[in-house]
Amino acid sequence: MVLPKRQLIRLVRTSDGVKIDPSGKMAGRGAYLHDNQSCWHKALKGALANALKTELTIEERERIATYASTLQENSMSDINQAPKQEKPAM
Repeated sequence: MVLPKRQLIRLVRTSDGVKIDPSGKMAGRGAYLHDNQSCWHKALKGALANALKTELTIEERERIATYASTLQENSMSDINQAPKQEKPAM
């Protein structure tokens, strides 16, 4: 599912390391994630480091995982599998 950037959470690689950027305005290479835990856990398996072109430190991984634990638990697949509304008959 593709969402507008305003509905996503940005992470940014800075000279001080990887930071969560809720404002979306920090300078540096960024990556955007949905606001649910499953996306963040998947990203920590390698996609985030690849997108930011860096290796995540243990401290960065822990900080990101802690932040992810504050997010909602439903996954994008749950959202995509929501019942579809029927089209009205013509």
